Amino acid sequence: MENIFYEGQVIWAQIDANRHMRHSAYADICAQARSNMLNKMGFSLDKFAQFQIGPILFREELIYAKEVHLDEYVQVKVELTKYNKINSRFSFIHQVYRQDGTLCCTVNVDGAWLDLKLRKLTKLPEEMEPYLAKVPRAEGYEEIG
Repeated sequence: MENIFYEGQVIWAQIDANRHMRHSAYADICAQARSNMLNKMGFSLDKFAQFQIGPILFREELIYAKEVHLDEYVQVKVELTKYNKINSRFSFIHQVYRQDGTLCCTVNVDGAWLDLKLRKLTKLPEEMEPYLAKVPRAEGYEEIG
């Protein structure tokens, strides 16, 4: 499988009273996968700090398909689904799979870049555009501007 940016075992702290992975644990592993992907493409925390920007989310949607239980291993696939070059807004899809390839959860997020000094939305600096070009695109990827 391509574009896997997180792999790991489901641990006790990620389990809820129904004995399956809790909702916020899915969001956590997808955030880690997205962070791993951005870092691998050149968007390191140091690079963000250099330009005084950071990614923020406006929306996070989780769609559950199958349960994940304690001690199972999961993989998270991350791809860019939409990017607006005019205002640097973005959307990512994350797909959480069990080790056997079963899709268990899809997490869609929408976000943008935040100027950390002005605390306002900003465009991605031109110097960071080459890193964006490396980010994996989903089938049906849309680009505006």
